[in-house]
Amino acid sequence: MIELMLEDEIKDIVKETNLTHIAIIMDGNRRWAKEKGLPSAMGHKKGVESLKKVVKAADKFGIKYLTMYAFSTENWNRKKEEVDFLMNLLAITMKNETKELNENNVKISFIGNLSALNKNLQDVLLNAKEVTKNNTGVNLQIAINYGARDEIITAVNEILKSGIKEIDVNSFEKFLYTKNIPDPDLLIRTGGELRVSNYLLWQIAYSEIYVTKKYWPEFDETALIEAIKAFKERQRRYGG
Repeated sequence: MIELMLEDEIKDIVKETNLTHIAIIMDGNRRWAKEKGLPSAMGHKKGVESLKKVVKAADKFGIKYLTMYAFSTENWNRKKEEVDFLMNLLAITMKNETKELNENNVKISFIGNLSALNKNLQDVLLNAKEVTKNNTGVNLQIAINYGARDEIITAVNEILKSGIKEIDVNSFEKFLYTKNIPDPDLLIRTGGELRVSNYLLWQIAYSEIYVTKKYWPEFDETALIEAIKAFKERQRRYGG
């Protein structure tokens, strides 16, 4: 009974605040593993479990869009062994989870420069997107090989190629990776770092930012509830 009352309370907050889109910087996998004396790979695997929990919770609470920062353009600078592991983990995760996500009515899409990924991973991502394209539940948008500066430069180059001589905010947004997605209302960063790390720089212009010291492998439904409750207390003025 208590759990149902809490679920209804969070659903009401989501409706009252029009909380439509949450973006998350999933940080702290390696630090979580290090503190437990485990290899970083275990942190990344545990992080996948947190992702599944958050998607299910978001769906339960009525959150329509989730955008998750999985791999940045800067992450290529990590050790080759870790990069290879992350690419393989992404492929395995999407292969293993697409069926269940589809059964749960989740719509999957990806943002970033996907052409730089290996062919096998590209095929896996394309299949996940295709299989779930008609779903009407949570829109799960995963940022892979994503960098906001890269996204903006890519958009400018596309505009130049198009021959358009003058643009405004609305026309510019049509050239972004996120052109069909509303801007995030709430940006969550785990791991305690106070920076946005080249993530959705255009889109988070008026997003509320919530930072938790919890590492991503520790983030779950309860942690999401705490973030949503904190969002309720914000006054969104949009510069007014």
